[in-house]
Amino acid sequence: MEKVTTKRLALYTGRTHPELAEEVASHLNLEVGHDNLVQFANGEMRCRFGESIRGSDVFIMQSHYGLDHMSVNDSIMEHLIMIDAAYRASAKRITAVCPFYGYARQDRKSEGREPITARLVADMFLAAGAKRMISIDLHSGQIQGFFEGPVDHLTAMPVLEDYIRANASEPVIVSPDAGRIKVAQRMAQHLDDCGADLAFIYKRRPKGTANVAEAAEVLGDVAGRTCVLTDDMIDTAGTICAAADLLIERGAKEVWAMATHGVLSGPAIDRLKNSPLTRIVLTNTLPLPSEKQIDKIEVLSIAPLIAEALGAVFDDTSVSDIFDGENLA
Repeated sequence: MEKVTTKRLALYTGRTHPELAEEVASHLNLEVGHDNLVQFANGEMRCRFGESIRGSDVFIMQSHYGLDHMSVNDSIMEHLIMIDAAYRASAKRITAVCPFYGYARQDRKSEGREPITARLVADMFLAAGAKRMISIDLHSGQIQGFFEGPVDHLTAMPVLEDYIRANASEPVIVSPDAGRIKVAQRMAQHLDDCGADLAFIYKRRPKGTANVAEAAEVLGDVAGRTCVLTDDMIDTAGTICAAADLLIERGAKEVWAMATHGVLSGPAIDRLKNSPLTRIVLTNTLPLPSEKQIDKIEVLSIAPLIAEALGAVFDDTSVSDIFDGENLA
């Protein structure tokens, strides 16, 4: 007996950033499914999908981020519970969509007796039942190899570059450290049509410290120019603000900061307020609480890119073609 089956795409979201999922769903002309998440008095979670997902291509979206009512660990656990529920509900394929991947910075042992937590998180998603993963601007590309299955690594670079083209002339794209030079160089090449140049800042992290970085020197001509600092995330903002101070000292006319993920932990907002940065451009991979919304910060939507990637995965077409293959570097 032969039977032609129809494919069905189902999109669900956890509680961390439902607004992003709603926006992605609108671009895909569908509705976010009902996951009926319930939190019990002791803090445990339960998920029960409100409709049948048997045989469906299920995408479960969650940014791993701590809000007032939940920690980053709660966010990851909630994501895992939803994936397990989909697996046990006979979904045909489950894709974990992590716009912001938790624990990405712990991707290697920098000192003895440390965990590699980025690998641990990947293993947990596989154990829960995820067959594929989608994420945006991972802290390091090697994390793609931690997950035993296909990983679609998206980048917010097209969105950020369009903003620069519309708002700056002859900018200098500045890497805040040596690790981001290739990314900054690629962005400067893409912006060659508006006269972009490249510079980078040498910095060092004192051994045995966390969230501490010392900007040392600028390599490149920044005098009298609009400088755009680019990074994958802004967490406590120490690196970005120190780099901005140094660029102003070296004669920069104006300094912007651009990052995919606005984590903005601890003293970040106060530091950004008091810094010489005139614009801080982020994407909406993470929610921006009202208390962190300051005049300097502008948020760009990444939803169209995520929607296009989800559509490509569902249709079994190329995701890398969306970015001309440059999301893989």
